[in-house]
Amino acid sequence: ITFIDTPGHAAFSHMRQKGTEITDIIVIVVAADDGVKPQTLEVIKLAQASGAPIIVALNKMDKETAQPDMVKGQMAEHGINPVDWGGDIPFVAVSAKSNMGIDDLLEEILTTAEILELRANKDALAKAAVIESSLEKGRGPVATVIVQNGTLKVGDYVVCGAAYGRVKAMLDENKKQIKTLLPSHTAVVAGLNSVPASGEIMTVMDDEKVAKAYALKRHEYDRH
Repeated sequence: ITFIDTPGHAAFSHMRQKGTEITDIIVIVVAADDGVKPQTLEVIKLAQASGAPIIVALNKMDKETAQPDMVKGQMAEHGINPVDWGGDIPFVAVSAKSNMGIDDLLEEILTTAEILELRANKDALAKAAVIESSLEKGRGPVATVIVQNGTLKVGDYVVCGAAYGRVKAMLDENKKQIKTLLPSHTAVVAGLNSVPASGEIMTVMDDEKVAKAYALKRHEYDRH
């Protein structure tokens, strides 16, 4: 299971939108002592619009001030109806501080994934979504990607929106160099000629010529 964490702060609404487009299952984290905030409502709308299944993690359940029923009521008002109230959205009581309920949350995610029959073909040409990207000193344009299908390999020619290039290096979450990247795994990829936008899809091409042609087409399209 790979978690893409999108910040709850109001300034990160674009990132949350991209997050809902990239993920297969959306976990909405709500503080049980705090209830539904404006950014929670925004996430609910984005999650409902994406059509992806939703799980609610009721956090801070270790606190004496936790009011799970109040939060459930607030969520139900906005169409997020808890299973134990006759609805279809699982609510899992957790505490990030004490680790309470984390196993239950992981189990709920796996059950949902099984029902959805989420599958990927690791032998296909890789398709990966850009989570974030930047221009790094000494390394040039880099993109953090999550593979949605296929296996991404060092040496692959790729196109990513109007950017293209050859995968020169990949670093995993521990900053270790890796040669291959399997479905649902993430890495920082170096080797593009420009910085792609978050949410872009990185696709493996047969050779550099094809990758460049696709990127130029996209560049022209974007200009118009």
